[in-house]
Amino acid sequence: MMSQLVFILILGAAIYLFGKNAAKIRRNILLGRDTNRSDNPALRWKTMAKIALGQTKMVKRPVAAVLHFFIYVGFIIINLEVMEIMIDGVFGSHRVFSKPLGGLYNLLIGSFEVLALLVLVACVCFLCRRNILKLKRFSGVEMKTWPKSDANYILIIEILLMSAFLTMNAADHKLQILNFGHYIQAGSFPVSSFLNPLLPESTHSLEMIERGCWWFHIIGILAFLNYLPYSKHFHIMLAFPNTYYSNLNPKGKFTNMASVTGEVKAMLDPTFVPEPAGEAGKFGAKDVTDLTWKNLMEAYTCTECGRCTSVCPANITGKLLSPRKIMMDTRDRITEVGNNIDQQGKDFKDEKSLLDTYISREEIWACTTCNACVEACPVNINPLDIITQLRQYVVMEESQAPASLNNMFGNVENNGAPWKYSNADRLNWANNS
Repeated sequence: MMSQLVFILILGAAIYLFGKNAAKIRRNILLGRDTNRSDNPALRWKTMAKIALGQTKMVKRPVAAVLHFFIYVGFIIINLEVMEIMIDGVFGSHRVFSKPLGGLYNLLIGSFEVLALLVLVACVCFLCRRNILKLKRFSGVEMKTWPKSDANYILIIEILLMSAFLTMNAADHKLQILNFGHYIQAGSFPVSSFLNPLLPESTHSLEMIERGCWWFHIIGILAFLNYLPYSKHFHIMLAFPNTYYSNLNPKGKFTNMASVTGEVKAMLDPTFVPEPAGEAGKFGAKDVTDLTWKNLMEAYTCTECGRCTSVCPANITGKLLSPRKIMMDTRDRITEVGNNIDQQGKDFKDEKSLLDTYISREEIWACTTCNACVEACPVNINPLDIITQLRQYVVMEESQAPASLNNMFGNVENNGAPWKYSNADRLNWANNS
């Protein structure tokens, strides 16, 4: 009974802490402006199933796709085994699913072991790619200190959890063979059985190993659950809603501002009557609360894989811009705003903003708006949308567009085209050819 009470207390505390931290992230996301992403639910479900569940955008990099698939499937399937561990922990049972499932239980445990081995292999490969091969897309000015360590921590944690699972099964299997205590004949152990020669023959030692690994495995999983809200790996949960609320418009289509559209229509058509203006608002975004809740959800969904930055033509040619940094900076800033609310109250204003404090103007103007980053993201994150909103603020609120853009604006206004030539001279190239 004592072990059951301890387990229930640990489980309750882990669930409470995770719920509290997840609620903070939800609050932070909802600090963004409202935007409607509820249209066409059938297509949204299809998009989520294809991209988040089916991992279709991962296959563009086959090696990473296969390794990630092992971890992804292992994470989902092995959680079924975690359900059994939790029930055993609460009720003091042992392999509670073995009798109801009969022969199917052997197949499931055998499958879990194979998946655990594949997860181990994948995690070791990912560690080697990051720390030995040192792939370029895992580096960058933004991938220092915590972001770099975070990825390694997660991989090491997964290796330890899978090792504990297999060791636990190996000791359990050996105790079953010895007909010791409550260790009933249940399960198939195609992987962990190879560890049996490494284990002691003493039943007391085997039971200590089995119980020790059992506690390490389940407490490790609960600790990992509470680590997620502080880690880039929160995408495990947010990838699904993020892809559901994807922008369904073609990638090259920009969203027009309703107030600006009304003004333009009124200029072109004297009979057009614009809708009454509501509360005056900003053009574009200076800080994270000026962005939409979807932009903020994407910031928390980003897994910092670097695919966006690796295909960005501005970054490739040595410009300061990194789309991954845009998302990381947005997440860091909204987290800071949320912490300020918790500590100082919702009316507290610091002297910082996303633009200038976190993201420089050189970064936003280096973007070519080519959408390569949007196309590359495995979970439909859109760094370009944040960049364009920051640009809109600079141009329309501060009137601080670069000189080259001001020249273009003047040419469009005077000549109806971005070039300095008048309409009358537009066909001169044809006449001289």
